[in-house]
Amino acid sequence: MLSADFVRLTLGAVIGQRMRSFLTALGIAVGIAAVVLLTSIGEGVHRFMLHEFTQFGTNLIAINPGRTTTLGMPGGVIANVRPLTLADADAIARLPMIDAMVPVVQGNALAAANGRTRRTTVFGTGPDQPEVWQVPLAIGRFLPRDDARTARAFAVLGAKLREELFGESNPLGQRIRIGGETFRVIGVLAPKGQILGIDLDDAVYIPAGRALAMFNRDSLMEIDVTYPPDLPAKVVAGRIRALLKQRHGSEDFTITTQEDMLATLNDILGVLTLAVGALGGISLLVGAVGIFTIMTIAVNERTGEIGLLRALGARRAQVLGLFLGEAVLLASLGGFAGLVVGIGGAHLLHLAVPALPTHTAWGYVVLAELTAALIGLVAGVLPARRAAHLDPVEALRTE
Repeated sequence: MLSADFVRLTLGAVIGQRMRSFLTALGIAVGIAAVVLLTSIGEGVHRFMLHEFTQFGTNLIAINPGRTTTLGMPGGVIANVRPLTLADADAIARLPMIDAMVPVVQGNALAAANGRTRRTTVFGTGPDQPEVWQVPLAIGRFLPRDDARTARAFAVLGAKLREELFGESNPLGQRIRIGGETFRVIGVLAPKGQILGIDLDDAVYIPAGRALAMFNRDSLMEIDVTYPPDLPAKVVAGRIRALLKQRHGSEDFTITTQEDMLATLNDILGVLTLAVGALGGISLLVGAVGIFTIMTIAVNERTGEIGLLRALGARRAQVLGLFLGEAVLLASLGGFAGLVVGIGGAHLLHLAVPALPTHTAWGYVVLAELTAALIGLVAGVLPARRAAHLDPVEALRTE
């Protein structure tokens, strides 16, 4: 049998039964579309979360009070007797391998200025915050390097808070009341956006010592430090751990490196992406059953044709190849249609719901199409083998 005859017979079998071919390919198309759409959502969430956690850079270490943290991420629950103090933060900042350090206290208070009021997030921080958190200034300057315990009442506004309280007017030098205390505005940060639901633009930044007093706290919520990129994170974390154990007498704190957090996050989101892809794979299984059923029916209906081909000299391997080629062609066409629907659906979903990130990884696209072809091959094996092993004489008599 010539190659041209093989292609003609395979295409003829598919085109000759248009409705049957359409319904068979539809089962695979639905499965592939589901896989592509779900993996696009999973990959989009993956990239979104990685972006959220790397906004502050990748050479960041967070120290939290207590031995309890949430999923290994910054923001530990205070569960220790001895708190993290400003003195602890200063001691860490003096380590030779530390580039910058910022103590963190967070609360919520009413801010009033220019005849307007707004409840906002208050961050007690230090002068290195723009470097550690990678938040540039728009105008003015950040908090000066005062002694944290006697820091002057200066404040830096987030971009959104500046707009809400002062509009387009220049806030530098203006006074703002925060939690009943008066501060002078010395700077405005450039827009940064949100991270993990916290709007860094709708916030005001004051010295950490004043924030501790304002919220009646005796412990910092977190100490963030950066270190040179060429140093291993474990070495820096080990030096910080040794220092704090020496100061506290025990390890009553939690150190989280950005590397550890990203590795854990990658593992979790990788499993999530595979899980949603597996859900779509159930539809592919249904499509495979459909191809097996249709190919079995086709063999029964074309028994006479098979007998004629065998009588004209077609070998068993050629008959097997014809039916396998038909199954693979149907699955591949369905897979391609599913890719178009899945990719288009992911794009339309993102346009309709901008807050839902989607990203179609081309690796998954290629894998999905190869999977569709493989499903067609596997589902068509038994019917094709049955066709190839039919007795030519008996097949001709069936007609």
